[in-house]
Amino acid sequence: MTLSQMPQSPSGAARHESWRFSVAPMMDWSDRHCRSFHRTLSRRARLYTEMVTTGAVIHGVRERIIGFDAAEHPVAVQLGGSNPVELAEAARICEAEGYHEINLNCGCPSDRVQEGRFGACLMQEPDLVAECVAAMKRAVALPVTVKCRIGVDDQDPEQALNGLADAVLAAGCDGLIVHARKAWLKGLSPKENREIPPLDYDLVHRLKARLPHVPISINGGIATIEDCTRELAFMDGVMVGRAAYHDPELLLSVDPVLFGEAAPVPDAFAAVEAFLPYVERKLAEGVALHSMTRHILGLFPGRPGARLWRQRLSTEAVKRGAGIEVIRDALALVSRDQPRTRVAEAAEARA
Repeated sequence: MTLSQMPQSPSGAARHESWRFSVAPMMDWSDRHCRSFHRTLSRRARLYTEMVTTGAVIHGVRERIIGFDAAEHPVAVQLGGSNPVELAEAARICEAEGYHEINLNCGCPSDRVQEGRFGACLMQEPDLVAECVAAMKRAVALPVTVKCRIGVDDQDPEQALNGLADAVLAAGCDGLIVHARKAWLKGLSPKENREIPPLDYDLVHRLKARLPHVPISINGGIATIEDCTRELAFMDGVMVGRAAYHDPELLLSVDPVLFGEAAPVPDAFAAVEAFLPYVERKLAEGVALHSMTRHILGLFPGRPGARLWRQRLSTEAVKRGAGIEVIRDALALVSRDQPRTRVAEAAEARA
């Protein structure tokens, strides 16, 4: 299947191509080392930071809080907050740092986030979210987007999602990312909120059909490249989270299948080799090896030696003074005999 044969959203995927595929912001996971590794697997995926609060951006050590490597582009920052003035200031700082997009979190259901009056609980305050978007739009020239749920608790999802969408779009929002599940603010953990509330893709599809000229991406339960192509028949973009983290080789299919371009590397072995210069540079800056290798444990699923790869990295990378040789030694334990790679499968799918 060629790119021209791929399903196109009602608005035409080419118009909103920069959001066609993205890797979700994931707390404790999508840090700068993770994003740098993911960039070795796809040139076109849009990468997102972990959620960072306005207070951390404004008052924290910026290099540590929102610093990133130039090779990560295109990369977006996700902000957590509900004070329009603070969000505007944080957005200005992030624009100056070189980000491509400012995204407002209206989807996280954790207790800590609720206590700060942001995240998913903002689904109940669409007018406030609109004020926040308007303040950021006045402050920066970057696209300002919102990531939300389809509702929380006993809200009617159709009314909640449409109400929030209409409010933020009237305020100048440049695009929406919709996690196609409700969030239950009490009684479910953040993990359970990613799994238990049922997915309602049809509701998000209806939103997209009603707003054909607005870039809208769908998130939640999307785990394979086939899932992505299915959803792109309806949506401008797809956002993949845990699946991309636990099985990062999924990203090798993104450029060939979704963009009609060659993957940056032929397989996961080459991706590790491409990642090593970054690792060496960060080791020289004092970054611990395990801070980087924890993001590559999911490579080589199903290959002989994959378990040894994980064991070697898990036990050796945490040791004081561990260096690049740990990764090379672990890589040598993985069989290279398996002939079919994700890139090869993607090429066959395009044919």
